[in-house]
Formats: sequence, C-alpha cells, structure tokens
Amino acid sequence: MKNNIPKPQALSILGGLSAADFLRDYWQKKPLLIRQAIPNFTGLLDPQQLISLATDENVQARLVTQQRDTWQLHHGPFSTTQFAKLGKRKWTVLVQGINHHLAAGTELLKLFNFIPHARLDDLMVSFATQGGGVGPHFDSYDVFLLQGSGHRRWQISAQKDRTLVKGAPLKILQHFKPEQEWILTPGDMLYLPPNYAHHGVAEDDCMTYSIGFRAPTYQELAEQFLVYMQDRINLAGMLADPDLQPQIHPSEISTAMLEQIENIIRQIQWDKGDIAHFVGCYLSEPKPDIFFKPPARPLSRQRFIQRVQKRGLVLDLKSQMLCYDYTVFINGIAHPVNQASYATLRQLANERVMSSGIGCPAEAMELLYQSYLDGYVQPA
Repeated sequence: MKNNIPKPQALSILGGLSAADFLRDYWQKKPLLIRQAIPNFTGLLDPQQLISLATDENVQARLVTQQRDTWQLHHGPFSTTQFAKLGKRKWTVLVQGINHHLAAGTELLKLFNFIPHARLDDLMVSFATQGGGVGPHFDSYDVFLLQGSGHRRWQISAQKDRTLVKGAPLKILQHFKPEQEWILTPGDMLYLPPNYAHHGVAEDDCMTYSIGFRAPTYQELAEQFLVYMQDRINLAGMLADPDLQPQIHPSEISTAMLEQIENIIRQIQWDKGDIAHFVGCYLSEPKPDIFFKPPARPLSRQRFIQRVQKRGLVLDLKSQMLCYDYTVFINGIAHPVNQASYATLRQLANERVMSSGIGCPAEAMELLYQSYLDGYVQPA
C-alpha cells in the first residue's frame, strides 16, 4: 500500500531543512547557521537609500555610535549632514519596518511564511561601518539575521548572566562570554531563539537584514485584554445600600459593600470567542507610528470592482491581515464573513495579493472596497 502523504518540502532558505524539521529541532530551542540561505543576496537597497529612509519623519530609525567604551544612541528622523559628519568611525544606523516602505521587503518576508503571520514583527535593516555594532545583547524574540552586502562577525552565547552595563543607553551585556563565532558573508543567515546572547561587529562596511518575530509578554496580553473588555462590559445598576446600618468606625469599608461589589464583578465573563476576537484585533493592530492614506480620488464601487477583476488587488505594505473562524481581521478591525468570502479573503491574507480573474463573492468585494477607501488595499 502506497503512502500518499507528501514528503515535507525542503526549503533552501533553511539550508535544506523542511519547515517541520526546523520548527521541531530549532525554533525557540537553539541557533542555526545557514550558509547561502539566499545565494548571491546582496540586499534590497544600498546604504544611501537606507540613510535616506532614516531622514523620513514617518520612519523609525536609530543611530548608535561608539568611542572606546562609550556608547551613544540617537533617534530619528536624522538629516543627511548628521551622517556626513560621522566619517568612518564606528557607527550603525538601524531602520525599522522596511517592509512598510519597500515592496521588495514584503516579498523577502514571504520566504518566512512557515512562521504564522500573527508572530511576524517587521524587517529591520542596519548599516554599519567597519567595527560598528550595537554591543553584546540579547533579544526577547526570535530573529533571523540575514547578511546583505559586506561581512559581519557574529559571536553568540547561551549564558544566563543578564547583567547590563550601567548607564549605557543600550541594553549591553556587561559580562559577555562568546561560545561560538562565525563571519557571515552575503546570503548567509543566522537564526537565534529568544534570550540568546549575541554580538555582531562589522568586518567592513556592511548591511544586515533582521527578520524579527514578536512575542508579547503574558502581562502585556492580559493588560490589553482587560482594556479590550472594558468596551464590551454592560452592567446595569449602581452601588446601593438601602439597608445601611450605623458603623462604629466610618473609615472602615464594610463587608456588605465588598460583597456587593464582588458579586457584580463576578458577572464579568468571557469565552473563547472573546479571546479569539481580542487576539485577532490586537495582533493585527498597526503600531502607533503607522498611518494609512486613503486614495485622493477614489474609484467608484463599480469601477473598483472592474479594476480588481482586470488587474487584481494587493494589501498596502503597512496592512496586517489575519483570520480565524470566519472572521477576518484587518488592521485591528474584525469582520465576520460567510464561508465563501472567508476562503477568498484568507487567500489574500496568506499571499497579500489577489490575482485578476478570480471570482470574488459580493460580500468579500464590498469589504475590500471599504478597505480600499481606508487605504488598506489597492488595485494592483
């Protein structure tokens, strides 16, 4: 009897490992060095283009400089003259959310679709002059460090000592003890699980592409869930005490008052649906610095439908779209849809593109048109 179960596909970006093998053996467990994960990869933009982005007020950018043991951290936006004055001394510029500004960045992230979109943070790109870096540190999230142009020396350690350098503007480890070391060349990639100490130093002028995956703390999730629930609580009535009795100590909170309040608060309940709704909205919510631009001269509904049928449709680079149980979440807003619409919209969420000529249910098309008016999607 033949086994009809397809074999897991080996992924070149994982050095020939299948996604299942990588997730089982490495994800959140141990580092993995992959030589030529993307052969001949030299990057998506050059240093001057990255510096140009760092001067944009709508882009999150940081500049780190080092002189001996003294570190300085500056936040953007910057001016081009600031970079011109830096010269060749040790410095690094880091730009967040490149995938929000560069279509090629979004295409690069698609190579990591073996990780759910709900875990993806963004694509950060850094440029460092020779000797530049941000010091030995650890991150609380998973990261793939893909080398673009130039060469970077990486040292890593599983050390438990988290003592930081006092007074430094960055979280720099005071007692970093490297256990492994490599020089990454263009196209090489290093995966690091959370809390793995690492130190990257530019061997020459180089650029590194960091694909990060968010990991909210339980505290953060709990706090935000309670914020989410406050808009969904509807408790009638108010504190009442018609049988109030005289108290010897008027400053003392009575047991009767506490029991009344306790009984009211116990009425606040939630179920799996509430949690799923919260998770979809919260994880698709744009960051505070992200803004969308509605079309200046929007197409009519009919013209929009014709354009999509003819050319297809794409998500805006800044849009996040997640799905669960016939609900589609677009940039923090939940949209319950029917089964046919869900299948169509989930495919768009998976690929971030809807091809032309694909039949789109009327309900889904109406949602897409409203999203187009908000600047969340656009005809291809």
